Amino acid sequence: MPDFLSFINEILWGSVMIYLLLGAGVWFTWRTGYIQFRYLRHFSKSLKRSLTPQPEGLTSFQVLCTSLAARVGSGNLAGVAIAITVGGPGAVFWMWVSAIIGMASSFAECSLAQLYKERDASGQFRGGPAWYMSRGLGMRWMGVMFSVFLLLAYGLIFNTVQANSVSNAVHYAFNLPPYAIGLMLAMCTLLVIVRGLRGVAKLMQWLVPIMALLWVTASILISLWHLNEIPAVFETIFRSAFGWQEAAAGAVGYTISQALTAGFQRGMFSNEAGMGSTPNAAAAAASWPPHPAAQGIVQMIGVLIDTLVICTATAMVILLAGHDTTLETPNGIHLVQKAMASFAGFWGAEFVAIIVLLFAFSSIVANYVYAENNLIYLRMNSPRNIWLLRGITLVMIMLGTLLSLPVVWQLADIIMALMAITNLTAILLLSPVVRIIASDYLRQRKLGVKPVFDPARYPEIEQQLAPGSWDDVPRQ
Repeated sequence: MPDFLSFINEILWGSVMIYLLLGAGVWFTWRTGYIQFRYLRHFSKSLKRSLTPQPEGLTSFQVLCTSLAARVGSGNLAGVAIAITVGGPGAVFWMWVSAIIGMASSFAECSLAQLYKERDASGQFRGGPAWYMSRGLGMRWMGVMFSVFLLLAYGLIFNTVQANSVSNAVHYAFNLPPYAIGLMLAMCTLLVIVRGLRGVAKLMQWLVPIMALLWVTASILISLWHLNEIPAVFETIFRSAFGWQEAAAGAVGYTISQALTAGFQRGMFSNEAGMGSTPNAAAAAASWPPHPAAQGIVQMIGVLIDTLVICTATAMVILLAGHDTTLETPNGIHLVQKAMASFAGFWGAEFVAIIVLLFAFSSIVANYVYAENNLIYLRMNSPRNIWLLRGITLVMIMLGTLLSLPVVWQLADIIMALMAITNLTAILLLSPVVRIIASDYLRQRKLGVKPVFDPARYPEIEQQLAPGSWDDVPRQ
């Protein structure tokens, strides 16, 4: 089975996904007027506006933290370590590239999710790729297919990845048995997911900033402690990214293909740009200002924070400890723990275990929210089915603590690729709508007015929108 999964991964990630991700990212960068670069200096203002309370739905900040909860998981620790192990230090560079280009794809998918959102029976906004496939493209079959992929990914496989990393990290640091770790994680997850989307969002708006700040602060302190080594680390990253490191070192090194593939795989698993997961959270916001592009811009911040900040923090810890630790270990989270322990003694491994526990817990909870959201799209959200999904989620957490790591990561890569292919196809087909959203937002910004989306200006789009989704927005 591992050999078969490896073969499928090689086909998907060796060519298809790399070209598709690069192509979609470059396309939307151009179609949106290079929005991730033009609005980089406005990100702090967008983040500040996202705190504005909205009675009709969740605030943009709550939704950002919920999406970050899903993004910031074991991929930011174990995933980065695996990328460096498989692709060398140059994989970090390609993770950065995947994030910068992916910001445009994230803008596109999250803006579309906002545009085509609708209210559920309780009045909460719902939406995501399945909704814009159905309403924007008129292809409900495609939405159903995507929802099935997402349920398999976020209800099953990705939770095993998170639980696996937690089990390995906590067992290494505290010598707790895997079944006890799985049981504790499952019970904590159940206590949170029964509170629903609003309850999860309220918790994540506090938990996510705290846990991210803890990890980034630790990395900054280590970097300052070894400030004289920082230039050499960045030189190694850039040399390895283009296959120059082995020539300079006079030894066997990593190829460009290895670095690029590993960087894009792990970068996408971490920031999820273009994969179609984040739009499920983005649609839940009552965006302010009331324009679909506003939420797209806020979600671009999530990609920036996830990869360029948190993943880089992990990479610096590993690479600065390169003279004290080995890159041959097959277990990514153990590599991070060994690296931290080389700086701070064994309590460093315990600190990493606590961090990965927080990261994975928040990610599992957000994964469940995404899965439940698509159960609603499939019109299968009866109380019995909701509890069945919760039960399966808890079982997969338990199994994740016992499965072998290579199989878990390989399954995650395959399902991630299938989701991304479906979602990227949809947003590319809807790129004219993305262009309209971006142009309308930029036009109003240039005029110096608060951007407000008026569906009446675009009759063809207005016909596709859910009744009541934009009726409360003041007309221009």
